[in-house]
Amino acid sequence: MAVLLYFLNRSQSSSAKSPLPAGEYEVFLNFRGSDVRYDFADSLHTYLKKYEIRTFFDEEELHKGEEIDSKLLDAIEGSKIYIPIISAKYASSRSPLMELAHMVKCCEKEKGHLILPIFYKVEVGDVKNQRGTFGESFRELAQKHDARTIREWKNALRTVTELKGWTVTPTTRQGVTIDEVFLKARKHLMENYRQVTNQLVGIDSHIEKVKELLNREVQTVGIQVVGIHGTGGVGKTTIAKVIYNNVFRTFQRYCFLEDVRETLSLKNDGVTTLQSKIIYSILRDDRKVTTASEGIQIIKDGVCPHKVLIILDDVDDQFKFEQILGEVRNFSPGSRFIITARDKRVLELLQVSKLHEVGGLSHDHSLQLLRLHAFRVDIHCEDKTTLCEEFVKAAAGLPLTLEVIGSLLFRRDRKFWEAKLKELEGIPYNKLQEILKISYDELSGSETQILLDIASVSIGKSKALPFYMWRDCNFNPDSGICTLILRSLIKVDGDNKFWMHDHVRELGRMIIREGDDQHLWKRTRIWSNEDAV
Repeated sequence: MAVLLYFLNRSQSSSAKSPLPAGEYEVFLNFRGSDVRYDFADSLHTYLKKYEIRTFFDEEELHKGEEIDSKLLDAIEGSKIYIPIISAKYASSRSPLMELAHMVKCCEKEKGHLILPIFYKVEVGDVKNQRGTFGESFRELAQKHDARTIREWKNALRTVTELKGWTVTPTTRQGVTIDEVFLKARKHLMENYRQVTNQLVGIDSHIEKVKELLNREVQTVGIQVVGIHGTGGVGKTTIAKVIYNNVFRTFQRYCFLEDVRETLSLKNDGVTTLQSKIIYSILRDDRKVTTASEGIQIIKDGVCPHKVLIILDDVDDQFKFEQILGEVRNFSPGSRFIITARDKRVLELLQVSKLHEVGGLSHDHSLQLLRLHAFRVDIHCEDKTTLCEEFVKAAAGLPLTLEVIGSLLFRRDRKFWEAKLKELEGIPYNKLQEILKISYDELSGSETQILLDIASVSIGKSKALPFYMWRDCNFNPDSGICTLILRSLIKVDGDNKFWMHDHVRELGRMIIREGDDQHLWKRTRIWSNEDAV
């Protein structure tokens, strides 16, 4: 039953909202009363807008019934930061309390959300224990609602009072508080947008070169399309993510579209799936596009008027810009596109004139990256100096090889290192999947099963659900996932979702297909909807 539920969930969530979408709002302001609305809340809202942080500020009084308005729900769930401004009159209306309870639920359900409470001319203890003027308003409101609702509100209030926040008194310099809130919010947003590996070795020159090709200084004059190419595992996606993190805030809307090649391999709906992702990321419109022409029209009408940054990661010759996004010239001046591909020819066929090639790491950078993973620190180990040099030579500057092999060597003796070096030297450097299989072969039986499950259906999905299945199968997922992370075969992002390099994914799927590629029904796992049918 666990396996069936897992498969059904994968099918139903294929168009699920992505974490940290470049959507309509990033911050949700929650408050009550005109004394706050036209004073502190308005000042904070103006300050956040000044620095282009998209903030929900309820000017339409959307709360009218017993339930939260759908627009408010979308704004709360889509935001990553919640700022409740709790005043003495806060509990005189159910609206802010309903919103607060939903914020707390979102934080408990999914990582990446942050609550920054502000206690505006009210004591924290009065809010926590419903005392004083705040308590009087709360008790009066409680008489009109059921016990379960009141309990939810009390729990939400208790939760926020236990968080680190700010207390604004009549003598507080509000400008200082607003600046502190802004800095905390910006730091959280920057930390959570686009997960990038911590070991960013040897990519600075690539970052600068691509940013130069983007021509950011003439961003209002035209549209730029930049291509990044290089062999698999060389770091193209990492470079694209770092650039995205550095410049996305200077655009009105932005989108990082991963696994383009993988998505387009879905024969029937690959194009419309990509279009739906772009439309949701840019417009926060989660409608499912049914035809390519419909998607192009929505993009032309809704996306093109904005100055956008769009990253198209890992494309191949199946990708046609016009079939998915329409004509480049339709986009607003100042828009920028970055396309990554393994094959330079793919970018040339797309008529991308600004190209940057990512080659292998230098010897020194390769050695640094290997040490970071083999010893968990960049140190010089006398006992294994020669072996490190040999591994660097065999890896031919490929960051993925250095990371995975280095992680495999961590806390292993010299005899193990020598055995793995012999295996590695027998494989051509461009046979990356064969190299990765060296690490795969060292996994236990349950660890390989977990890895194959992730490679087939769990990339980009929450790790919570398959844990039930793995426990039912006695796979010990807590230990298994820890091992896979330590081996650099998978990562878990800030939203508790699985990530895997496309070469590791391809290795896993290749192993599954080896079971019986001619008879699909004999495979242990199915990840294509067409194959499933």
